[in-house]
Amino acid sequence: MSEVEVDLRGVADFTANPHPYYAKLRAAGPVHAVRTDDFDRVWLVVGYDEGRTVLADQRFGKDWRTLPGQVGTGDPINANMLEMDAPDHTRLRKLVAREFTPRRVEALRPRVQQITDGLLDAMLPAGQADLVDALAFPLPMTVICELIGVPDLDRDGFRRLSNDVVSPAGAQEEGEAVRAMGAYLAELIEDRRRSPGDDLLSALIAARYEDDKGLSPDELVGMAFLLLVAGHETTVNLISNGVRALLAHPAQLAVLRADFGLIDGAVEEMLRYEGPVETATFRFTREPVTIGSTRIAAGEPVLVALAGGDRDPARFPQPDSFDIRRDAQGHLAFGHGVHFCLGAPLARMEGRIAIRTLLERCPGLELDPDAGEPDWLPGMLIRGTRTLPVRW
Repeated sequence: MSEVEVDLRGVADFTANPHPYYAKLRAAGPVHAVRTDDFDRVWLVVGYDEGRTVLADQRFGKDWRTLPGQVGTGDPINANMLEMDAPDHTRLRKLVAREFTPRRVEALRPRVQQITDGLLDAMLPAGQADLVDALAFPLPMTVICELIGVPDLDRDGFRRLSNDVVSPAGAQEEGEAVRAMGAYLAELIEDRRRSPGDDLLSALIAARYEDDKGLSPDELVGMAFLLLVAGHETTVNLISNGVRALLAHPAQLAVLRADFGLIDGAVEEMLRYEGPVETATFRFTREPVTIGSTRIAAGEPVLVALAGGDRDPARFPQPDSFDIRRDAQGHLAFGHGVHFCLGAPLARMEGRIAIRTLLERCPGLELDPDAGEPDWLPGMLIRGTRTLPVRW
């Protein structure tokens, strides 16, 4: 058993800026045994090629319930695709994949533009705002709620629960949020079961397989959790991180303002430079595996640092430079392999529309100089801040 090489717990500036730590680790090798708030020891993959390989390698499992010594099945929200392997992952993904094809996503473009315009209509007269509250959160939340079929969701309450699940302040807060989220979603599903509509959640409730079995109650909760949380958390932070990067690099902002035809590539660079997911969700080795020159025993936890891979100079020259003309294709912000983010086309479209429309309508947009240091979300899963104070 390898000893822990680096202890990342309680490191004062790691949450605010993990990139120098990943760079130092990467310079010493692509894989390291580290200690985090969640793991006494976990294998952290910081190299691009090695991370991409792990994400696509079926020798790395996701369903922790299959590990020796595990008792029970966990909370209902754990019965989601991100925590499953084939064939269950394949079965569940097929049920929702049709909702996120490029054609289906493109059909949502007018509605995404309409929501964006309405949010900016409400925001602009004030001359200043928290961009997370005013645009980055309500846009993807409205879109995913309408798609799933829960437009009357208590969004403020759901946002608090969601933040406590994906960026918990501690184990107790996370446990309480997980249980509350499961109960909340079970009630929501039961309401939709009694009053079905022409929406994704109703379709999932009615879905049947070849053996005429539907989703289990836990699978329905897990699917609702994943669609709602992943359907907004990534896009919230794509928009806010992207705008922050632009405002911190005025020359790049000027280039984009001069040619909005660059918006697609600019969003890809935003995803690479400061993507919304810092590390992929937990994996474990099904058998002994060698990554690079590191041998990892069976049953060991593994985290792929997407943020580390996306600033690997072996893949992206001058990786700490923000350059919207860069060819950032192949970045890991949405993952890779069978667990590649199903909602990536929707997140990309929402990001492009939100950021372009914001810049078109706010020519004087800037960071609020009185806002102080960014309040970065805790933990190593979601990369983003609670607020983004701006003015124009």
